[in-house]
Amino acid sequence: MTTPIDNMPAALRETAQQCAAACVAEVAGIQAAVIATIDGFDLAAAFRVEQDAARIAAMASSISAISGVVAQEAGLGKFRHVTIGTDAGFAIVHTAPRADVELVISVIASEDAIQAQVMHRVAAMARVLAAA
Repeated sequence: MTTPIDNMPAALRETAQQCAAACVAEVAGIQAAVIATIDGFDLAAAFRVEQDAARIAAMASSISAISGVVAQEAGLGKFRHVTIGTDAGFAIVHTAPRADVELVISVIASEDAIQAQVMHRVAAMARVLAAA
């Protein structure tokens, strides 16, 4: 079975993997970074501890879709990102629109992470992926 990521340019896959790996390696507290297609197929991932990239990609796709409807219904324009705060940390879901495919970045961070630093890094990754 062919998935949408099978047809992605190799350079985009390589850039996505580099972005995910650098995000986890360079930002304290980030536990996982997954880059996926908007329909939930994982393209690249990096983890500090064992995680399920496909499951995170599917959740990011759903969160993105729901957030998009909320933004539209509230008259706020096009959805870009959402942060989910928890007792043990937070997750950020951020879109990276491209002409050929819309990507979604999902980053999971522990309570030790600095939220503004993580948000800045995720936004930078979205710009890199949009231009790749």
